[in-house]
Amino acid sequence: MTTRRAVLGALLGAPLAGAQTIGFKSDNDPARTECGIGALMPWADALWAVTYNSHKKGTGSGLGLYRIGEDLRSERVDVHDGTHANRMIHHETNQCLIGPYIIDAKGNWSRIREFDDHRLTSTMRHLKEPKSKVYYQTMEGLFFEMDLATRKPVLLNDLAKEMNLQARPHFKGGYTAQGRTVVTNNGFYEYGETSAGLFEYDGSRWKRLSDKPHMDVAARENMGSVMFATGWDERSVLFHALVKGEWQHYRLPKASHAFEHAWQTEWMRIREVETEHFLMDIQGMFYELQPVAFEGHIWGVKPVCQHLRIIPDYCAFRGLLALGGNQTTPNADNNAVMGQPQSGLWFGKSDDLWSWGKPKGWGGVWRKTTVAAGKPSDPFLMTGFDRAVLHLTSDKAVTFELQVDFLGDGSWETYEKVKVSGYRPHIFPAGFSAHWIRIVPDAACTATAEFLYT
Repeated sequence: MTTRRAVLGALLGAPLAGAQTIGFKSDNDPARTECGIGALMPWADALWAVTYNSHKKGTGSGLGLYRIGEDLRSERVDVHDGTHANRMIHHETNQCLIGPYIIDAKGNWSRIREFDDHRLTSTMRHLKEPKSKVYYQTMEGLFFEMDLATRKPVLLNDLAKEMNLQARPHFKGGYTAQGRTVVTNNGFYEYGETSAGLFEYDGSRWKRLSDKPHMDVAARENMGSVMFATGWDERSVLFHALVKGEWQHYRLPKASHAFEHAWQTEWMRIREVETEHFLMDIQGMFYELQPVAFEGHIWGVKPVCQHLRIIPDYCAFRGLLALGGNQTTPNADNNAVMGQPQSGLWFGKSDDLWSWGKPKGWGGVWRKTTVAAGKPSDPFLMTGFDRAVLHLTSDKAVTFELQVDFLGDGSWETYEKVKVSGYRPHIFPAGFSAHWIRIVPDAACTATAEFLYT
């Protein structure tokens, strides 16, 4: 672990001379593993962090719970050697739940030993007894409830079995809002698979909302409690919003295909980093996200930057933006040109992100998809990019109506009608933009519609 003098100076009142980092490592002895920073939480006069290995306990060592003080000096306070990326504040008992640990308001911590052999990915409020109980989700799809007084986890469901997941489960984020708990599974290894998903729980039964890989779920406890969920499929990023009990579905461009495989994700979050402002990371792109729905619609989805960094978690700490990392590691020596596992915790300002890679990306609403006459596609984000081209293909002569929502309130206007038989590109004027765009075919066909933004 190293600490930069400039960061200390910034915290003591001197100007911050650029972004700075703290380094974490795991053991150099076999089995060498990852050293990802799975969860961050400012709490009890410190920033708390848990690091994680590449698989289960026994596949690496030297991972643990860290306390980072106001001077940005870190101390490992416990070794767990597991894979954990969950964090939550339980308001009623005034405790921080992070990894397998519970930390009180004075910084005293304890460990839930029953979770030693599990990989915890999310902790959520309980639907029926929120004042005394919480839910824990594991990467393998085990869903527990735990009374915070007894601290004894009780297994409620095995989602991998209940949802008949054929591929290896890889559950990630989860959240409770609007009377339901929603969890995500990004277990996606080859195109064409339908064993990942987005799942919803009403306290008695589970329902599958999607069979495509999903990453995170987030909401505020007030301001309408709009719940957001992110994922992706072969076409583009999937973006869902639960507004007054009804799901709305949108699509966003991908900034990179280097996040496609389940192992490559780690973990792509939605977090509040400025008061009542969300920052969303998905498929190599950061977005600014308004947590409130106006007139029943989602406004303010805007790309900030593209990047290649793996960012398992991020938060605000002492006026700084803290980004966890999972820098390249030997990972059981599958990477023969890497040495000791290590990762960096990046500190800067939220506005620094605007100086990262300029937003660019691609993605579509259809990919060799059978579409019905007169049925609109999902809305696709169009704002925040300089230049746009739409590639269209059809197996028969079809006229595609391009509709734009430039107000962001669901008011759709016809922009242009494009006749296609085979392949045709459509180039938008430089600087043309709208909140959302969708496509309506005038006849049934097999179509592809892919946007490239530069």
